This record gives sequence, C-alpha cells and structure tokens, in this order.
Amino acid sequence: MLDMRPDCERCGADLPADQHGAFVCSFECTFCATCTEEMDERCPNCGGEMTDRPVRSGKNLREHPASTTRKFAA
Repeated sequence: MLDMRPDCERCGADLPADQHGAFVCSFECTFCATCTEEMDERCPNCGGEMTDRPVRSGKNLREHPASTTRKFAA
C-alpha cells in the first residue's frame, strides 16, 4: 500500500491523498506536478521515472489514512 506522503519533497507543497497532482517513483519519493516537470520526470533521489500517484478517497482513505510525516527539508 502506498504511503501517500502529504507534501512535495522539493518545495513542500501540500499533496492531499484525495486529489490529483502528486507524482511518485518506485521508492515512493513524492513530488508535485511543477517540480516533477522541472526535474524532467526523473527522481533526483534514485534517478527513477516519476509517475502519477493514484488518488485515495472515501472509505479507503478513512480506513487507510495518508501519512502525516512531511518529507520537505527546508
């Protein structure tokens, strides 16, 4: 199950689990659409391809909440 991290690791933008706009690599590094585009859709941590993170909402989000641990390091 995806961790559904709450923020962009590069700029700190909020990335709610129930909204589109987050991108992840195979290690679940998480970035916003703007940062992903600026990084040419490559993860700066592992070099992997960034892909759209699926949305989790409704009952699934209530039963399996998103992470609250922020990864952005100012």
